[in-house]
Amino acid sequence: MRRPPAAATGEIIELGRFDIPHVALQRRVRAYLPARRPKRATPRPALFLFDGQNIFDDAGSFAGAWNAHLAVDRYAARRANPPVVIAIDHGHRTRIDELTPFRHGHRGGHGEALVHWVATALTPPLRTALDLSREPAETIIGGSSLGGLAALYAHYRHPEVFGGALCMSPSFWFGREAMFDFIAHHPMPWTSKVYLDVGARESRENMVATTMLMKRLLEARGYTGARLKFKLEARGRHHETAWRRRMPAALRFLFG
Repeated sequence: MRRPPAAATGEIIELGRFDIPHVALQRRVRAYLPARRPKRATPRPALFLFDGQNIFDDAGSFAGAWNAHLAVDRYAARRANPPVVIAIDHGHRTRIDELTPFRHGHRGGHGEALVHWVATALTPPLRTALDLSREPAETIIGGSSLGGLAALYAHYRHPEVFGGALCMSPSFWFGREAMFDFIAHHPMPWTSKVYLDVGARESRENMVATTMLMKRLLEARGYTGARLKFKLEARGRHHETAWRRRMPAALRFLFG
């Protein structure tokens, strides 16, 4: 039985349904606008998240929600300018193709088009409409599983827009070595923060091993504690409940 939507101090608004060239028709995008704002006019930080059906309440989610809006409210109790959360829905059966920039067998490969659309077509008008910051350091992109893979790719592919990535239980195994080769040989973003985690009880597709491998690759590229936060959660599984549990720490690291 699904729980009713959780109460929040801010507002979840519908931004519309958008056509994404080379990817999909009519993808819904929503945003959570925190109630708290600084007294003086200051642009809002932004957190773009894939798998939008799972970001706010349980209704419409696959296996329960992240309750990202509630995590932002808790963050706002300590910080005057919490991030706006923009949730981008996936296409259910086409989700694998949409979120992966590389091929894996007969699947994947449309992630480049999706990331390009978010960076160049969705983000600019939202910056004006929602008074979002234009600073990459205050514009983070994130997701879990394949969404975590897409987030790190988006950060490295468009560092002029996204200054950091939130990668929960990322599916770096997809495409075999493609993501590791991309990160190893792509220019390191001039401003970069990466939150990376995985649950010790995630057994499929070598989740722990590949996440640890990415951690070591980023460290070899010069990431230290100020730029990279890694968490191996002892009881974590590949599930929305684990990502909901870890969201508050991710917000604190990425937004200060």
